[in-house]
Amino acid sequence: MSILVTGSAGFIGFHLTKKLIENGHEVIGIDNLNDYYDLNLKLDRIKILEKISKQKKVNFKLKKLSLQDKEGLSEIFNIFKPKVVFNLAAQAGVRYSLENPNEYIQSNIVGFGNILECCRSNKVENLIYASSSSVYGGNKVMPFKEDQTVDHPVSLYAVTKKSNELMAHSYSHLYKLPVIGLRFFTVFGEWGRPDMVFHKLFLSAFKKKIFQLNNKGNHLRDFTYIGDVVNANILAAQSKRKFQGLVVNIGNGDNKSVNDIAQAVGGKTIHVEPVIEPKETLADNRLAKKILGWKPTTNVIDWINNYLKT
Repeated sequence: MSILVTGSAGFIGFHLTKKLIENGHEVIGIDNLNDYYDLNLKLDRIKILEKISKQKKVNFKLKKLSLQDKEGLSEIFNIFKPKVVFNLAAQAGVRYSLENPNEYIQSNIVGFGNILECCRSNKVENLIYASSSSVYGGNKVMPFKEDQTVDHPVSLYAVTKKSNELMAHSYSHLYKLPVIGLRFFTVFGEWGRPDMVFHKLFLSAFKKKIFQLNNKGNHLRDFTYIGDVVNANILAAQSKRKFQGLVVNIGNGDNKSVNDIAQAVGGKTIHVEPVIEPKETLADNRLAKKILGWKPTTNVIDWINNYLKT
């Protein structure tokens, strides 16, 4: 099966693409290879994908392209005719949205609109896209459930993700496009993004540098392992159901404070003022279990302890 993965050099996109290649699927990857974080990390991921594709004798092609390039995107769809599309490309990061809001609008909204239009025009069999727990914003009722109102975002990044959900629902309703959105909760694991707390904490501990904790480390997060996130994507694609704009939480269903993580990793910390992030996230993951047959397998503290032993 020909599969398109956008953001295939990114954290989640890399792991998903790797799994798809290992399973024998032909994959067309799209990534604009921007410099939001160290480009060498993305290039190293691509080298791994190319190596595995040669070993498995499976076709893998990476196209450098921004989703805002509608003509270039249409050309890729016309040539490769993907049956399944995973849209994981987006301008990531909550804090960076304060500095460069237009990048989020162009990449996450305009770019996603182009993906929807290409999927509609090419009669794609299944579109799975990345949403985020950030859409829950200022909600106070825990755990977060998919039927909660999400009208109080606390970042522009969250606004773009909620916009994606509305756009997908509309396309699904108007054009019968099979589409499902996965609301990821704080993904962690190997080859993670260097701007995320995990990478920073490990780097701080290994280099014996002081790490700055926002809100005294009291933020609670539902940390979800990358392997579980990949599995959720694949289960969504394999489902015989034709999802019509459904959104599903993909979270561990358990949260830990950033202090808990810092203590597990080790290293010294200092406290700084909080930023524009929710104080707590916690997923109600019963819908994912019911609809996708998905369940998390990896506890964040166990993973850290095992990682530190290697």
